[in-house]
Parts: sequence; structure tokens; C-alpha cells
Amino acid sequence: MPDAPGHKKTVNSFDVARLAGVSRSAVSRTFTDGASVSKETRDKVIAAARELGYRVNVLARSLHKQKSDLVGVVAADLDNPFRSEQIDLLSKGLLECGFRPILLRGEKSTDVADLIGSLLQYSVAGVIVTSDTPPEEICIECLENGVPLVVVNKRDPGAPVDRVVTAFEDGGRKAYEHLIASGCRKLAVVTPERSSFSINGRALAFEQAANDGGVPVIRIAWGAQTYDGGLAAAEFVHRVRSEVDGVFCTADYLALGVLDGLRHIHGLRVPQDIQVVGYDDIPQAAWKAYDLTTFSQSRHDLCEATLDLLMQRLENPDLPQQVRVCDVHLVQRATTRGPAGD
Repeated sequence: MPDAPGHKKTVNSFDVARLAGVSRSAVSRTFTDGASVSKETRDKVIAAARELGYRVNVLARSLHKQKSDLVGVVAADLDNPFRSEQIDLLSKGLLECGFRPILLRGEKSTDVADLIGSLLQYSVAGVIVTSDTPPEEICIECLENGVPLVVVNKRDPGAPVDRVVTAFEDGGRKAYEHLIASGCRKLAVVTPERSSFSINGRALAFEQAANDGGVPVIRIAWGAQTYDGGLAAAEFVHRVRSEVDGVFCTADYLALGVLDGLRHIHGLRVPQDIQVVGYDDIPQAAWKAYDLTTFSQSRHDLCEATLDLLMQRLENPDLPQQVRVCDVHLVQRATTRGPAGD
């Protein structure tokens, strides 16, 4: 029976072998990394494959190898410049290591365990999670299936999986110290209404440092970790203006909205009337329109540590659980006055 109009016949390795005048095993060796095949045979196979439009069925091949060269990346909030750059670097790094990244978005309405479970159906070589902390049960299932799991900037899920975190407690404390050194004495911390593990940790460390120093601090938890969330939070900062002269925003994306709200809606001068510190050092923080003082957590360091843990786990599955901590550092710009004399 002829093929239906508009439907192209699927090309397989036998078709390529027939056109190239070689055996099917020669076709298989041509598309297998490290396999032995002469240049003449390889050239014939590649030419035939191109002519026929042949593509290797990677998933089918993985059934024979038990593992594919796919690595699942579960991420959320991809509109956030920090997260999008992080995922971009992870994807490039995986490709350089010979793996193919497969991205699944873990938004608020999505169960991260279900996403990881679906990745296991594809015989993935490993999983990286930058969205919500996965439940202990799915972590254990990954371990039992020999699939390395690395979680980034998330709390301990209760299972012995590898983790990469930034020194967010140190960052929160240093944000307090910088505002105090810049002359602030009445503080506020702006954070999303629904905070992640690391975001909440920054806020708590800032508040603890303020409490230890006997400095009043107001928490403004409002909206999402977005520019619009920061714009809305600026309204609350303005309402308590007489009680605040320094603001710590737990993410730069929030801080950009706070800055625009304070300056353009409420007419405040930054840093003359009020000082603002962010966290993340996203590219937009350095734009002249913002010139935001912030704390840098290097996306490159985070990605290098994540990929290193994954590769180590693939090479030696019996290694003990590892936790890598990446440092943060102050990037002073124009939204704070800085210590006297600077």
C-alpha cells in the first residue's frame, strides 16, 4: 500500500547501508563514538545518511545501553534573568561534556517529583534540579536507579544527593553590614510572598544580623520574585518611609522594580533619600539606569560546581554525599553611599 500523501517514509539504518553499499553494522559503527570504522566507509555512510535524511534514534539506542546521553534539567521562573543565564550555562556545559540537556519547566502548579519521574522513563544519565526541592521519595528512586541527582540552591531533601548552594547567609549578613556602614539606621527587607529556600535564608540572615545589632527592621513580603513584584513592594516601602532609610531586596529582579517605583512613582532620590541593596548581580543590575549595589553569586561558579558533582557521581556512584558552597561578594555601585571616606 503506498504511503499517504504528505507522509515521508521513515528511513532506517538498513536503507543507509543499502545506498552506501556497506553492512548495517558499518552504519552502526559510524554513528557510535569511539567505534572502529575506516574513513572510506565513514564517508560513504555519512553521504548516504545525508541524502536520505537519516537520523540516529538515540532513545532506541539507549534501551540497549540502559542509559542515554540525556541529562534532565528541571527549572522554574525562566523569565528571571539570573535563572535564564544559569540554565544557559548549564546547557552549554552539558553539551561540552558530551551530554544532551532536556529541559522541563517546574512551575508552581507542577509537581517536581512527577517531572523527575518522567525523566527516568527516558533512561536519563542524570538530573539537575534548580526549581523546588524534590521530595525524599523521588530522590531515593533516582539513587536506586543509578541516576545521579544534583540540586542547586535547595534545602537538604533528606536523601543523600549532591547539593550546590551559595553562601546566602553570609550574603544576608553582609548586606546588613554594608547598609549600616553606609549610614543607614532604619532597615527594611523586601522579599517575595512565596520565598524559596535560598531567598528566605538571605532575608532571615539579614534580620538576624539587624536584631543582633539592635537595629529595627521591617519585612515587606509581597507578590512574586519579579519586576512587577518589586514595583508593588515600592508602594509599601513608601508607606513606611519615615521608618526606613535602607532597603535590602533579596533578589535583583525585585530590586529593579523597587528602584523604579521609589524614583519614578514616589519621587525619592537613591541613595540620597533612601539606599537600596540587591542580590544576584544579574546583568541588568549594572545598567546605567539602575547601577545597583548588589551581591554577586557567580552563575559560572554554580554551574561548574554542579557539573563537576554530576560527572564525579557518574564516574564513581559510591562517593559520599557532597555539598559545595559558592561564595558571594559585594558589588558596590550607585544605590548606596558606601562607608564614609569611600
